[in-house]
Amino acid sequence: MGLMTLRCAELLARADVVVHDALINGDILALARPAAEMIYAGKHHGEHAIPQEELNQLLIARARAGQCVVRLREGDPYVFGRGGEEALALADAKIPFQVVPGVSSIWAVPNYAGIPITHRDYCSSFSVYAGHEDPDKHDVDWAQAAKTPGAKIILMAVTRIREISQALTTHGMDEKTPVAMIRWGTTGRQQCIEGTLKTIADVVERAGFKPPALTVIGEVVKLRPKLNWFEKLPLFGRRIVVTRTRAQASQLSRQLLDRGADVLEIPTIRIEPPGEHRALADALLGLNAYDWIIFTSPNGVATFFEYFFRAFDDLRDIGGVRIAAVGPATAAKLQELHLKVDLMPKEATGAALGAALTGYESIENLKMLLLRAEAAGKELPQKLEEMGAIVDDIACYRTAPETEDRNGAGARLLKDGADWITFASGSAAQNFHARFNLTNLLTAHPQIQFASIGPETSKALLALGFKPALEAKEHTIPGLVKELEKIATR
Repeated sequence: MGLMTLRCAELLARADVVVHDALINGDILALARPAAEMIYAGKHHGEHAIPQEELNQLLIARARAGQCVVRLREGDPYVFGRGGEEALALADAKIPFQVVPGVSSIWAVPNYAGIPITHRDYCSSFSVYAGHEDPDKHDVDWAQAAKTPGAKIILMAVTRIREISQALTTHGMDEKTPVAMIRWGTTGRQQCIEGTLKTIADVVERAGFKPPALTVIGEVVKLRPKLNWFEKLPLFGRRIVVTRTRAQASQLSRQLLDRGADVLEIPTIRIEPPGEHRALADALLGLNAYDWIIFTSPNGVATFFEYFFRAFDDLRDIGGVRIAAVGPATAAKLQELHLKVDLMPKEATGAALGAALTGYESIENLKMLLLRAEAAGKELPQKLEEMGAIVDDIACYRTAPETEDRNGAGARLLKDGADWITFASGSAAQNFHARFNLTNLLTAHPQIQFASIGPETSKALLALGFKPALEAKEHTIPGLVKELEKIATR
C-alpha cells in the first residue's frame, strides 16, 4: 500500500466512483470516501468482470453525469494494461481526463524480492514481455528476446513458463540462466521461487505455484541471497489482524507493515456521539468548577475537544484544571494539543489511575470530570467516590459495532485465517466476537492467537472465554508491536 502515489491518494479522497482492478490492495480502496461507489472491473484468466468496450462506455457515462471517476489500476496505467485504450475512448468522447503515473510492478516487485533489474557487474539494460500468450502465436519474438542482452522481466508467465523457457533455450539462451518468480510481490504474503531456465517449470509444478506472478530471468537473480531485505523483516509472512477503528488503525498497521507483516484491517467498532448530550454541555459550561479532568482513552480526548472547540475558540478557556491520563497513548493525544499531563500511572488501567490520583494528593471534596465512553465500567468512579471525590462521570462518545467490509479483509480472514488478532480495547474484543464468533473462527483456523494491549483488554477477552497468548508489557501500540516482534524472532 505504501507504494501508491500521493496524487492517487488525493484523487481517491475526492472520488464519487472508483472503478478498480482485481489486484488492487483492499486497504487502498479504504482510502476512498465512505460514500464513494465501488465498481469491480477485474480480470482473471481471461474472464472480464466488465468487457472492455462496456467499461469504456461506463467511464464516459459516469463522467457525463458529473461524477468524479477514478479508474484505479494496479501498477502504472500505461504499462501492460489497457489504460491507453481507455484514455483514447475518453479523448474521442471529449471527456476531460488526467493520467496519474503509478509505481510499476516491473521494478517494484523485483526490488522487494532482492533483485536489482540492472547492476553494472551483471547487466546495464532490461526488457519486459507479456507472458500469458501462447509462444507459438508469435505475439512475442522469443528468438529476438533470447538474443537481447540484460535482464528479462516477464509478466503473467506462470501458466506458460515451460513453453517460454524452452523457446528461450531453443534460441540460444543458456539453460543454466537463473530465474526467479515472485507472487504477491511487495506484500506481506510475498512468495518467491527460484530455478534456472531448465528447472523453473518443474519448480513451479512441485511448489503448486499459482498466478499472478512476475518472472525475472538473468544473472541479477544471483544477488537475491544478499539483497533480499523484505523477506528478512521480523514479521514477514505473519498475517496480523488490526481491529482498531478506521481512524486509529493506521498507527498500528503502519508499524506492522514496516516490519513486513501481512496486515488485515478489520475495524470492529466505530466512534459515535453519545446518546445524551446535556450532561456534556453542562460540563463544558462549568469547566472552571473542576479540579481535575480525567481522560481514559485517546478517543475521549479527541471527542471531548471536538465538542470543546464548538463551544470555545481559545484553548485557554479550559482554565487552570489539572489533567490526568490513563496511559501514554492518551497522554500523547493531549500533548498534541500542547496540554501538560499532570498525572499518568505507570500501568495503563483505570484502577492504577485511581490509585495514582489518591496517592498524588487528598482528593476528598475535589471535583473531578471523568470523560470516557458511554458504556465504560464503574470501577474507577466508584473508587474515586469512596475516597471522597465528587465525580461527574460523563460520556463524550459511544462505540458501535462496525460491520462493513469495505476492503475485503473480513472475507479474507474467514477464508484464509491469520496468525494474530490484535485487540487494543475491551470493546474491540467484544464487538469482534459478536461479528465473527471467535469460537468458530478458532475451529476453522486453530493457528490464530490473540494479542492484547493491556490488562483491561485481556480482562475483556477472558470474560469471553479466551486467553490472550500475548499481553503488551508497555500498554501502548509500540509496546504491542514490540511483543509481537519479540515472539516472531525467537
